[in-house]
Amino acid sequence: MIPPRARINTEPYQTRKHRPDYGLFVLSSILLAVGLIVMYAISPALAAKGGNVSDNYFIIRQLIAVFLGFIAFFVFSKVPVKFWQKIAKPLLVSVFILSILAVLTGGREDLRWIQAGPLSLQPVEFVKLVVVITFAGFLAKLASDGKLTDKKSWRVPLIIVAGLIATIVFLQRDLGSAVVLLSVGLAMLFVVGMPMKYFMISLALIVSVGVLAVISTPYRMQRVATFLSPTKDCSADESYHACQALIAVGSGGVMGVGLGRSIQAYGYLPEAENDSIFAIFAEKFGFIGSVVLLAIYGALLLRILTIMQRAPDRTSQLIVAGVFTWFAVQALINIAAMLGLIPIKGITLPFISYGGTSLLFSMAALGMVFQISRYTSLRKIVYNYEPKKEQPNESDRHWRGNSRPRYTVTRRSI
Repeated sequence: MIPPRARINTEPYQTRKHRPDYGLFVLSSILLAVGLIVMYAISPALAAKGGNVSDNYFIIRQLIAVFLGFIAFFVFSKVPVKFWQKIAKPLLVSVFILSILAVLTGGREDLRWIQAGPLSLQPVEFVKLVVVITFAGFLAKLASDGKLTDKKSWRVPLIIVAGLIATIVFLQRDLGSAVVLLSVGLAMLFVVGMPMKYFMISLALIVSVGVLAVISTPYRMQRVATFLSPTKDCSADESYHACQALIAVGSGGVMGVGLGRSIQAYGYLPEAENDSIFAIFAEKFGFIGSVVLLAIYGALLLRILTIMQRAPDRTSQLIVAGVFTWFAVQALINIAAMLGLIPIKGITLPFISYGGTSLLFSMAALGMVFQISRYTSLRKIVYNYEPKKEQPNESDRHWRGNSRPRYTVTRRSI
């Protein structure tokens, strides 16, 4: 028990290594299993819609993606954070190269993917991981040097951020991923202790860019209009997706229609395996299944948040904060869009949606968090008064009670 007049030194005093948080691996594996079950159930419907492919085509590809995801998790769980900080600049350069390459090699309607025969890569998923790594190191250095509000230190990073966002929003037309990236940046600014004045200025600039991106593009304005009146004309192209998503969610009822009785996957609901997979899940498992799925996501995010609070250094803390925001905001956008709470956005549901690129880099990010969970920051308690004399019957048992303390207490008098 900490005496009432003691204060905690917020700077790390000692780092303790222990076993990692295996709950991260268990919960993510459950989510991956849920995605595989849903994909197995709808794979014949997707195959019938997709042409000359077997009924197991999509589930096999998803199994391969899950296998690669586990490999990425294992690799990133073994590599120290310092290594990624050392190669942060080459990673940032590679992000720009891949993003521009996707724009140059993509077709008229698809500027988000790099195609190489049967393989494809969506660079924006790699961008999310690299932004978390590089921005965490940059902010940690600024904070340690006391230059968080130094305008000169922000010139180059602002140019880089502006270039990335312009490429993603205006060239690749992926506003959903841009919202995730900007949310990650804001969360890391908040965690590092950016003064509220500058934090609010950053938020205002981001909102202004978002509004400009919406009003400057006719199809985004149409999505906003559809969101305001989702069932006005369900036969129209703009309203069709939103209407079918609501039909799928509503058809599930309380208990769901069951694994083999989905109707919306048979060509009615667009992107049933990707952006709309939560609606398919709700149709199959109903309200109760959806609540359970949300609870699993909540448990995973809570564990990540706990790891962030115990991170051994500021860089690690910011990385975990970035990954937490990445998963939380992306899941929130996907689920809210399927429930008609926000306009439809083309963004995947982490760990569940079909697709190797999203799953691969999500598991890699989780592997980084798993690696950081091996260490706990131990902080000492500094007394600012002379402690009372101990009573004859006083025991020190409570000082040895915890095997994995959040704070290590050093008993000393000043």
